Amino acid sequence: MTNEAFDKPVAVSVGLGFKREIATLDEMHEFLSECSAGSRGPLREAALQACSAARKSGASVALARKALIAFASARGILWDDDEVEPMVASTALRQAVNGYAA
Repeated sequence: MTNEAFDKPVAVSVGLGFKREIATLDEMHEFLSECSAGSRGPLREAALQACSAARKSGASVALARKALIAFASARGILWDDDEVEPMVASTALRQAVNGYAA
């Protein structure tokens, strides 16, 4: 079995502004295996098959990556390279009055 790396990681949104980068066949397989029941369908199965073929027989890693991109795009979770990284900002709250920020 081989764990080839992609030429460029595939970034997917995994919830409320969180990004997960998938850079290898093993990471791809793990991600697709963890998908919820609602995310399962023909594109996921095709991506899993492409991943398994690339891991077992050295089939095209680029083809497996494209299958992952197709799945993520169809699910609306492909992280666009142009998206701004989520920002986390914090500001000090003024002293609380009766349990509420003043």
